[in-house]
Parts: sequence; structure tokens; C-alpha cells
Amino acid sequence: MDRKKEFIKNLKKAWRDEMLSARNYRALAEHEQHLEKKAILIRMAEAEDRHGDRWAVRLRELGVKVGTFHDTPIEKLQRTVLLKSSSEDASQMLEAGESQADALYEKMIVAAESETDKQALLEAQREENAHSKMLEEMSHPRIAQHPQSRLDRMLGRERWHVTAGGWIGQVIYGVNDGLGAAFGVVSGVAGATAANGNFILLSGLAVAVASALSMGSGAYLASKTEREVYEAEMEKERREIEEHPEEEQEEMELFYQLKGFSPEEAKKMAAKLAERPEQFLKTLAHEELGLSEKSFPNQWKSAFSASVSTAIGAIIPVLPFIFWSGMEALVISFIISTVAHFAVGASKVIVTGRSWLKSGTEMTLIGLGEAIVTYLIGMLIAPMIG
Repeated sequence: MDRKKEFIKNLKKAWRDEMLSARNYRALAEHEQHLEKKAILIRMAEAEDRHGDRWAVRLRELGVKVGTFHDTPIEKLQRTVLLKSSSEDASQMLEAGESQADALYEKMIVAAESETDKQALLEAQREENAHSKMLEEMSHPRIAQHPQSRLDRMLGRERWHVTAGGWIGQVIYGVNDGLGAAFGVVSGVAGATAANGNFILLSGLAVAVASALSMGSGAYLASKTEREVYEAEMEKERREIEEHPEEEQEEMELFYQLKGFSPEEAKKMAAKLAERPEQFLKTLAHEELGLSEKSFPNQWKSAFSASVSTAIGAIIPVLPFIFWSGMEALVISFIISTVAHFAVGASKVIVTGRSWLKSGTEMTLIGLGEAIVTYLIGMLIAPMIG
């Protein structure tokens, strides 16, 4: 592919990325209650629109027809996840997109043949970098123009929505875990038993049930333990505040000073926060212990989603042996498991923002490697159980 064709291809991708980003920022702005953040998101959307319009004009100049932008189903799903995510998760997902845009522009700047194109790309790249910094600040606020603004953020007023990206990631992980475990067992038993359907079916169902129960109980205990640890530490911190209020307030002053505030500002902010005991407790626990009650999942929901998703993944390699037998069932199992590995890998784009093709291919190669290794191991041990 010559430089011009490569440039046009990347310019079309840049146009789509900018139009998509503009829609994402506007959608977030519509749901944002914090006026300052809403204004920032709208300005960022307007900047993305300008970039998109510029690339559309340039594409037409190059003889390329530019149609109307439409979201793909995956892009619509990503936006839904975005709108249901916490401020931190949403910002991180958008940051990933800005980083990819920055890398694309870097590549296009090298390929651009005219100085006008290079300057336009450099200007867009600078704005994308600025967007990345804004998103990082919105995700992890550290600097503000006014102490009260920072205090408001520490009190948690910056939260947008309840975290959703987490449970989707857990479901994907559960399906992948069950699929990988069952595919490995099916391959290994097939290698050891010359694809004896009865042995494979029994082994596959056993590992599906065991994996689902294991993942479910693990998710339940992890969620329950996380909350119990948080509650225990919060109770200790509450007692310390009741017994030594002056010391705890002084400690909060020191935390603020470490963040760059003057002693006078820190004292004023700590005193203001101390007027709200529960918020003072939560903020001190977060600063001192790194604890936060946000996004604690319900242990029963975690257990259910982990069990079901793992069971779904684990049953896929086993299904063919319910309806077929021998090598025919093994080949079908191999095909649908490979496709499933790719689908699970590609679905990670919902929460990671990575290339679905790269992610799907990576997962497929890992699954195939696992199947080959376990099949060979099965063949090696076959004489021992013969």
C-alpha cells in the first residue's frame, strides 16, 4: 500500500474516531450533574466535532466519499457501559481512546506529504493530549483552582454513576475461565482416550460444575471479605476519631499539606470537613488507609454471575459430545471452542477499548495453545491408563 492510500485509510479511521468520541462526550454530558464537568465534556465534544469535520473536508478533497456517521453495535454497547460506569472507570475508558488517537495521529504525521496536513494533525494531536490530561484529572483529581473545589471532590460529589464496567469484566473473565478449563480437559481426555465420547462428556460436565461452583464461591467470599475488612477498619477509625479528635483533625491537615495546600488552607479544609463526621471518617480512611466503600458488589450477585458465566463458558466445549461422538464430536468441539475464544477475547473491547481483532486473536491463540498442550499430554499418558 502506497503512502497516499495508507494516509487516506488512517484519515477515515481518524474521522470515525473523532465522531464517535464527540457522541460519547455529549452522552456523558447529558447525564452529568456537576455543571463544571458538564461544561468540560461539552467543550471536548465540540473539539472532536471540529476534528471530524476537518477530516471529512480533507477526505472529500482527496476524492473520498464521506457518508453519515453511524455507530456500530459494539460502539453502542460501549457507550451504554460508559454511561453506567463510575467517573473513574468512564474516564479511564475514554483515556484509552484518546491514547489510541494520539498514536494514530503520530503515525499519520509521519505519512503526511503536505505541510498543511502535518500542521492540522499536530494541532489535533495537541488537543487530544489536552483531553487526556483533563480525563486524568477528572478520574484522579489532584489540582483545583479553589480549595473548596478540591474538598468537594474529596467528599465524593464528583461521582457520576454506579460502576458497571466491573461486573461486565467479571462476567467475561468467568466465561473465559470456564471455557479455558473445559477446553483443556476435553482436549486432554480426548488425547488420552482416543476421543472416547463418554469419558469426555463425563469429564467435561464434571469440570463445568466444579469450575462454576469454585468461581461462584470464590466471588462470594472475595466480595464478603472485602466488605468485612472495610467495615472493621472503618470502625477502628471511628473509635480513633471519637477518642482523639484533635489528633485526627491534625492528621487530615497534614494529608492536605502533602497534596500541596498551605498550612492555613489545610487547617481550614480539615476544620470544615470535621463538621461532617461521616464524611470526615470516609475521607480520613481513604487518605490514611486507601479504603473506599464505592463499588462494593453484592456478594450473592457476584456469586451468581460468576457461577453462571463460568458454567456457560465451560459447557461450550462439551456440547458436541451430547449429540455426536468420536472424532466428529472432537472436531466440532475444537471449532466452536476456537470461535468462542475469539468471541470472548473480542468482547473485552467493551471495557478495555482495545482492538477487538487483536484481543480476539490473542485469546484464540492462547486457547489453541492450551488445547494442543493438553491433547499431547493426554496422548503421552494414554499408555499408562491403557
